[in-house]
Amino acid sequence: MGEGARPDPDALLRAAAQEGRGRLKIFLGAAPGVGKTYEMLSEGAARRRDGVDVVIGVVETHGRADTEALIRGHEVIDRRAVRYEGRTLHEMDLDAILVRAPRLVLVDELAHTNAPGSRHPKRHQDVEELLAAGIDVYSTVNIQHVESLNDVVASFTRVRVRETVPDAILEAAEIEVVDIPPDELIERLKAGKVYLPAEATRALGHFFSKSNLSALRELALRRAAQAVDARMLEDVRALGLGGTWAGGDRIVVAISEQPGCDTLVRAAKRVADGLRGPWTAVFVETPRAAGFTDAQHARIAATMTLATQLGGAVATVPAASVVDGLQSVLTDLRATQLVLGKSRRSRWFELRHGSVVDTLVRDTPDVTVHVLPMPSDASGRAPPRRPAPHRGTPAHYAITTAMVAGITAIASALFQILDLGNVALLYLLPVMAAASLYGLRPGLYAGIASSLAYNFFFLPPTGTLTIRNPENVVSVLVLLGIAVATSQLTARVRAQADLAAASARTNATLAGFLRQIAGVNDVDMAARMICDDVRRLLDVQVVLLGRGHGADLAMLAASDPGYRLDTMDHAAASWAFDSGTPAGRGSGTLAASEWLFQPMKAGGRVVGVLGVASDRTGSPVRPDQLPLLGSLIDQSALVLERLRLQDEMRDVDAVRTRDRLRAALLSSVSHDLRTPLTAVLAGAAQLRHGATPEVIATIESEAQRLNRFVANLLDMARVEAGALKLHVEATDLSDAVAGAAHDARRALEGHEVRLDVPPDLPLVRADPQLLHHCLLNLLDNAGRYGDPGTAIVIEGRHRFGELRLAVLDHGPGLPPGREGEVFETFRRLEGSDRSIGGTGLGLAIVKAFAEAMGMTVEAGNRADGRGAVFALVFPAALIVRDLPTEGG
Repeated sequence: MGEGARPDPDALLRAAAQEGRGRLKIFLGAAPGVGKTYEMLSEGAARRRDGVDVVIGVVETHGRADTEALIRGHEVIDRRAVRYEGRTLHEMDLDAILVRAPRLVLVDELAHTNAPGSRHPKRHQDVEELLAAGIDVYSTVNIQHVESLNDVVASFTRVRVRETVPDAILEAAEIEVVDIPPDELIERLKAGKVYLPAEATRALGHFFSKSNLSALRELALRRAAQAVDARMLEDVRALGLGGTWAGGDRIVVAISEQPGCDTLVRAAKRVADGLRGPWTAVFVETPRAAGFTDAQHARIAATMTLATQLGGAVATVPAASVVDGLQSVLTDLRATQLVLGKSRRSRWFELRHGSVVDTLVRDTPDVTVHVLPMPSDASGRAPPRRPAPHRGTPAHYAITTAMVAGITAIASALFQILDLGNVALLYLLPVMAAASLYGLRPGLYAGIASSLAYNFFFLPPTGTLTIRNPENVVSVLVLLGIAVATSQLTARVRAQADLAAASARTNATLAGFLRQIAGVNDVDMAARMICDDVRRLLDVQVVLLGRGHGADLAMLAASDPGYRLDTMDHAAASWAFDSGTPAGRGSGTLAASEWLFQPMKAGGRVVGVLGVASDRTGSPVRPDQLPLLGSLIDQSALVLERLRLQDEMRDVDAVRTRDRLRAALLSSVSHDLRTPLTAVLAGAAQLRHGATPEVIATIESEAQRLNRFVANLLDMARVEAGALKLHVEATDLSDAVAGAAHDARRALEGHEVRLDVPPDLPLVRADPQLLHHCLLNLLDNAGRYGDPGTAIVIEGRHRFGELRLAVLDHGPGLPPGREGEVFETFRRLEGSDRSIGGTGLGLAIVKAFAEAMGMTVEAGNRADGRGAVFALVFPAALIVRDLPTEGG
């Protein structure tokens, strides 16, 4: 393998994403009592002495005196009190830390579950927010709390820990192992330095046995080594450094379509277990893979499934040759061990095609190569194979023959002005054309045919294949050699072009798929599009399941709406959703199902399950389609997660709107209802001393005012609840305006009311009661904001096919540019220095009622600038009869 000097773009992007974020350091222990908190506080104190701004977010001392002594001198952020089920719980105050903005914060017990009502359910999510704010964090965790090791720990401790931390947290953190021997930890436990004596005795008989502590210690050390190795590889890729960097062993096993590859996978598993290293099963997809049969594709899929079941990673790599693909993988993974099989090949086969094993042993000196013999086929017969593309078809050979004949005809026509050397060069044209268009073998056929035609028609004696001049023998051999070499080079270039085209098609497919579903804002539509596109691209049956508000999975969409999953299929889908691992046909779990269910993950959670099925044996998806399927699932998961977040944001916005309206309503009601109530109570008190007309009029006026407020509240509640029912009928606007002006006479007291509504206005289709409410609110608004003693005009005009009914006042008018805001709920735009009451509901109700009846409302200032104008606009569709009027 050559030394690569080019940095990995993905590693650079991941490094760039960390810029501006805080750094996380985790003190990892095998069990409680090893000293994680003590070590974290000690290192925090050292950083504080170096001048770093350090605070304690939360530390659990468990009554240990030596740990409590280390807290002295540190600034401690007070915890936040949370009431839950009659108890007061104290949690880390995330907001206080963000406001304080230290350089480093110490947060104990990373796996802790926060009290209900906290912003995040888990403490590690609080830490993520601190890191995003650019604050460094020191934290602690025990190995039994790591998500991927939860089952392993429970298998030998018989204790399943409910509080876990995602592995991604540890992978992005710096790890420091805090370790003491099991015997020393047991002595600390007996001395009461970990638990109280009664609890220590019980713990020694269960969790804190020496065998358990030794196993936990091994897990902690191994997990830390894996994290260090992964971090080292990330840095190496970002810097573009070559070499294997064999701080730890990394194993790659090469699989193929041949029988017996399962033995290679098992051997790689044994090697990985012995070396305590990660391993990957790799299939190199070369151009010859296009000729594989369904049985061979199924064999590859089964081998990959076995590798997944045994705990290995799998990958499919397109390459021009097996050697190139494996060398690329070995370089990318910085592998130190390679496991591959050697089939029984004839000497003639190895002379023609070479030996993959020999080439890898010779050209990969930094990698240990394990070679295992591949079992021979019991039948002794080669498996059936589709015709490979480079072999050509009869039509290809016929066209090649025609091209050679055409060049012969052209050379014969130009033979008088060309010498033999130039004629020979002409015959390179059909060779290159055949090799580039149809592959290697048609190119070789073109070379042989060209040599024979050149000899037969142009070399003396012509008309025979005899060559008299020895120099011509050299010319024929050179022509044939050039033809063969050109064919091979052209065919190789064509194979590389095919690989590049396949990669481009895959990228174009993903881009088109994402472009198509990215703009969808409906979950059901997105689910249907995902199923249809996956079926079209992979030729499989598809179902998509998700979990809504209920506890059970439900089918969101299917490529065939008639699909019904049976009990086994539902069990496999539920397993894939709950565990986040594949289940069903071709996997290691519930393989009796006809479907293969793949979890769709985004944002650290499973958002759905995609099931695929086909008539193929083994896995429903061919190995060469697995990368495309994985990419489609990842893109689909991101879309579903985006839609889920959009729904949550809409819910949050709705809650905020309701809270805002509730606060505005309480503010308005407390002020605007108290005034008429006070007047009514005062009037009622005066009735005891004798009723006067003024007192009765005041009570009646304020009671009506109070009634309007309550009616407006009820009307707005009806509008928001969607309980508004229309009773549309032909309505005379002259009568409607006169009735509204009469009912609003109290609100218009002190104003002159002018009715400028022509009696010949056409009838309109409207709900008389809602129209009456609209006019009442408009007149009430004009009466409150119009200057005392001024006139209020109700004007009706029928022009340009629409009818406008406007209310004009003489007052402060509306602020320019904010005319539309007056129709918002609880919005009041004060145009003068006077304190004017009102709930801010009247104009909002006018707008809601008008739109319900098909009308529009407009607000603006009068042309002379002496007040405001509010208009109800009736479109032509609401006008019953159209009479000739001014401008109409």
